[in-house]
Amino acid sequence: MPGYVMITGASGGFGRVLAAECASRGWDLFLTDIDLAGVEPLAVELSARYGVAAQSFACDLTDPASRAALWDFVRSQALQFHMLINVAGVEYEGPFAERTLSQLRTMVRLHVEAVAENTHSILAFRHPSAVLRVINISSLAGFNPMPMKAVYSATKRFIIQFTLALREEFPKEQVTFTAVAPAGMPTSERAIKGIKAQGLLGKLTALEAKEVARCSIDYALSGRAVYIPGAINRVVKFLTGLLPDTLMAKLIGWRWKLAYQKREKEGDTAGVIK
Repeated sequence: MPGYVMITGASGGFGRVLAAECASRGWDLFLTDIDLAGVEPLAVELSARYGVAAQSFACDLTDPASRAALWDFVRSQALQFHMLINVAGVEYEGPFAERTLSQLRTMVRLHVEAVAENTHSILAFRHPSAVLRVINISSLAGFNPMPMKAVYSATKRFIIQFTLALREEFPKEQVTFTAVAPAGMPTSERAIKGIKAQGLLGKLTALEAKEVARCSIDYALSGRAVYIPGAINRVVKFLTGLLPDTLMAKLIGWRWKLAYQKREKEGDTAGVIK
């Protein structure tokens, strides 16, 4: 496949799995994350293991100046791409009034500003002989209003709507867009704790990240619009879609308040970069 795959949030749990999946297919990588100490060794490791070219670049996607520097570097290196995977994200749970303005800004900047800007910018660097595949990582939470995760679910909903809208703007022979909406994945110790805090439902809806990564890329290559990993999650999405948003907000709020209270007792309510 000509050109590079760009992955944001590449040194996070799911980002690393996606990077490995792409490298295993023989695709060259351009990996970015906020800390070069996290993403540079990953690029070196994957390059050595799979024999692909792998570049890394440190970028704070919440900072417009840092995003501009990222794309200036891409331009200076004359890089071209056949895929963009917007993975970088953060989740801060708990009552809206108790979240700091910094936390709220970070979620909006990562899930909205960075996704929109990266997608817009990469269009100028599409490899001329390849279809550009854009994969935007959303969440199952993006389909419903979610008390205790209000900004997170709303910004993840943006990603779904944004992806579906752009599909109609571009010829599929040039650019395709796919939104991926997973539930929990055990990619870190904190993620595992979060899944356990949800009880039986958390266990039933959780999926292995490697399988989600493989299927996400396969869906994108086939030009599919939305991928919801897991049969149970697809059933949950269908059933919740039959109920009014106001009722869903009430039911979800009750469940998440209990889950958050449990995590609060365990002292584990900080945000996590995915």
